[in-house]
Amino acid sequence: MRFFLLLLLVGLLGSPAARAQKAPTGKGTITGTVVDSVSGKVLREASVSLLAARDSSYLTFTITDGDGQFGLRNVAPGQYLVLITFLGYKSRLVPVRVAEGSPTVTLGVLPLRAQSHTLGEVVVEQERAPVAVQGDTLAFSARAFKTQPNAAVEALLKKLPGVEVDRAGNIRAQGQAVSRVLVDGKPFFGDDPKMATRNLPADIIDQVQLYSQRSDQAAFSGIDDGNQQRTLNLVTKRDKRRGYFGTNSAGAGTNGRYQTRLGINRFNNGRQISALGMANNINQQGFSDNGGPATVSVGPPANGPGGGTARVRVGGGSRAASSDNEQPDNILESGAVGLNYRDAWGKRAEVATSYLGSRTNVVTDQQSRRQNATAGPDQAGEAAAPLLTDQHLYSRETTPGHRFNLRLDYTFDSLTTVRLTPFGSWQRLEQERRSEQQTARAGQLLNQGQVRYTSRTPGWNGANNLLLMRRFQTTGRTFSLNLNTTLNDQREQTLNQAANTLYAEDGTARNRSLDQQIGESTAGLTNVLNLSWTEPLSLTRKLESHYNLTATQDRANRTVLDYREATGRYDALNPLLSNQFTSQFVANRAGLLLQTRRLRYTYSLGLDAQQSGLRVQNQTADSVLSRRFQHLLPNALLSYNGSQSRTLRLNYRTRLNAPTATQLQPVADNSNPLTIQVGNPALRPEYVHALVGSFSQFNARTNRSLFARLDAAQVQDRIVTSTYFSAAGVQTTRPVNADGYRVLNGFLAWGQRLATHKVNLNLTTNGSLTRGRSFVNDAPNVARTWSLGQGLSLNSTYNDRLEFGFSANLTYQNARYSLLPEQNTAYFTQTLTADGFYQLPGHVVLTSDVWFVNNSGRAAGYNQRVGLWNMGLAKQFLTNQQGELKLQVYDILNQNRSVVRNVTDTYLEDVRSRVLTRYVLLSFTYTLRKFGV
Repeated sequence: MRFFLLLLLVGLLGSPAARAQKAPTGKGTITGTVVDSVSGKVLREASVSLLAARDSSYLTFTITDGDGQFGLRNVAPGQYLVLITFLGYKSRLVPVRVAEGSPTVTLGVLPLRAQSHTLGEVVVEQERAPVAVQGDTLAFSARAFKTQPNAAVEALLKKLPGVEVDRAGNIRAQGQAVSRVLVDGKPFFGDDPKMATRNLPADIIDQVQLYSQRSDQAAFSGIDDGNQQRTLNLVTKRDKRRGYFGTNSAGAGTNGRYQTRLGINRFNNGRQISALGMANNINQQGFSDNGGPATVSVGPPANGPGGGTARVRVGGGSRAASSDNEQPDNILESGAVGLNYRDAWGKRAEVATSYLGSRTNVVTDQQSRRQNATAGPDQAGEAAAPLLTDQHLYSRETTPGHRFNLRLDYTFDSLTTVRLTPFGSWQRLEQERRSEQQTARAGQLLNQGQVRYTSRTPGWNGANNLLLMRRFQTTGRTFSLNLNTTLNDQREQTLNQAANTLYAEDGTARNRSLDQQIGESTAGLTNVLNLSWTEPLSLTRKLESHYNLTATQDRANRTVLDYREATGRYDALNPLLSNQFTSQFVANRAGLLLQTRRLRYTYSLGLDAQQSGLRVQNQTADSVLSRRFQHLLPNALLSYNGSQSRTLRLNYRTRLNAPTATQLQPVADNSNPLTIQVGNPALRPEYVHALVGSFSQFNARTNRSLFARLDAAQVQDRIVTSTYFSAAGVQTTRPVNADGYRVLNGFLAWGQRLATHKVNLNLTTNGSLTRGRSFVNDAPNVARTWSLGQGLSLNSTYNDRLEFGFSANLTYQNARYSLLPEQNTAYFTQTLTADGFYQLPGHVVLTSDVWFVNNSGRAAGYNQRVGLWNMGLAKQFLTNQQGELKLQVYDILNQNRSVVRNVTDTYLEDVRSRVLTRYVLLSFTYTLRKFGV
């Protein structure tokens, strides 16, 4: 509670209302008027930036009003530069001194001279406004945000107003997650954002552009399909587009810890070649797991038979995770090499391609306690006690893999363009898993068992997107063809050995043993064809007619052989667990969409009719089941772009989610004989209604950003779990369809740059409400879960020597179950992080970061306070401090732990994992910089 009050107090102090009540004292104001030097006409909306005189770093920003006047307020006493820029005019830089005795400075009339160029003239790059709004793009001038020598792009992003970068490297801009980072408008190592932000140096960046990127087909046709990706484009400096640069390091430490990193980039104007390599055993993966083709969807994810899951992780570590609260629950050793190439091939073709080879070794050592919902009242009419399952799991996974991306743009003529985007990956998972578990009810032991599971699973998947775009002489008339193909193939060879004991109510025990060899193969092929024709009806209105064909084929074969002592071999086919199965899903969808686009707003209304068919064939049982479905799929979109970068979007979409072959296959998966999964060939597709509303604003005058988002979804025929528990506690799950799923998610982010202190302050509030339905022993179980979280973060470049950051988050989660009220739960998670950078004399750098978590409301033994404190001391030397010798201490207090809570429709689970603990690492880093060659 004290933490919550402290967080609330800090939030109020940072809020606009609190600052409005108590204006800062001792602050001054700088005023002036901007006019044309020849005509004397006032210049409206000219950019006026306040810079620190000592290093020209950016402080605050405003624009001139209708009379050409501006005012920079709350300016502390000191020396400054006022930068005035206006399109078509030469920039002007005015030195200003704000004194304590006379805090108000009047600059008077400031004329700007028009700028003209002649052919052959050498272009001299002039000063650019630190923050500029260019249509729907927000542009930050990198030179206005100073970074330390040899800093990566990630450090630059942390300094931009409204931009947050968490410990895992995930980026939020004006409250929205950034899913794509481009370099000079082109992909860099596919769609993996961290490859650019963590491997490119900040000092080669000229400008950071932030915008929402539509899909390729929507951007071409001009018809907004509602799918957008928040995108950062890193524009490099012109004088840094030709030369060599990179970061190379090696380090060794206690307990056998090591780290190496190699990187070299060769830029030659439009041609870019990058080679990267890394290896370590300190939980640094160096790349994102989802580096394949990016996809955008609206509404809740299809979670399969498990339904939705709320997950909170607690513990320290440095491996990439999806948020600050998600930490690794294992120990990772990894190595990777990567190549990236981009160039123009003649005047018609441009190519961007990358390759990544990797090898990871993951050790997982976990203890867990799961509380399962069971059927309602027992024979005495009282609520049945929950099942408590305790498990210890140890596994080791080794995964070598390869990943390939390509984008080829080819222009046939001024009207016709084709884009080809193939992707391919291959990996081989080798796993050894050992587990021990026991299940009890009301203190009575029901079962216990041991499982040893070893497998080798090679697999590959690929995708290709072909987009043909054709314009016509009539403005607004277009035709586009988009063919997207995805395919996958996985073959698993497994040895499954188990020894289990089942206990009856009278205490008698039955022993069961299992020794099987399992061969399993799954494969899938999906083709999605989109045809679009747009026809202009007027200057503001377009009509799109479109057709979509979706064809999916899945195959799942499973062969189980029992061990026979008589032969000493695995040669006895188990017909109950073996099966060959295929499924096909084909959908034809056609419709019309009418879009009206005005200067400030766009709206569209559309209606599609879809006929789909699902055919499942159980080849083992020689049975075929075919069903057909007809649906009307409406959609609507409203987008409003107001002044001061205000944007409001309302997007309503409907879609179908087809079940997978694994969900449909009617065969038991007994990898864990105490937890069996069975498919259901009678599944129907999910029908999803999703409504997404968002509002965003960035006020360039005040450096204040606001983003709000509200998602609502309802799913008919949602695929949920039906779980059956035997008297001995053996669990069998099966996917079924059920109505009644609803979800509401809300997110609010407010950001403010406190210019005089060089502080970026961000407040975030998030909440969710979910209603889901599942079945336990054929009894319906309605789960209602809700959560509320409040976060605060700030980072500051206090001066040339000191930088620091701080973040705090408080999350409350509540779950209620209709079938078993005793399973209802409520708990808090509190997180604090802090990091600092201090430049000592003699180019010595001190760094430190702290991560603290406090848990409450969990199972006994899982309520823990975790503190992770890391520190580093580095000496920079050589020319331009290109060399660095660094000593790091990880987990100084030796308290790093991991605790995870999983909340689903049918169970609660707390998991405690062994993670990386204290070590010392000494490393040397050399930063290569050689430009103009």
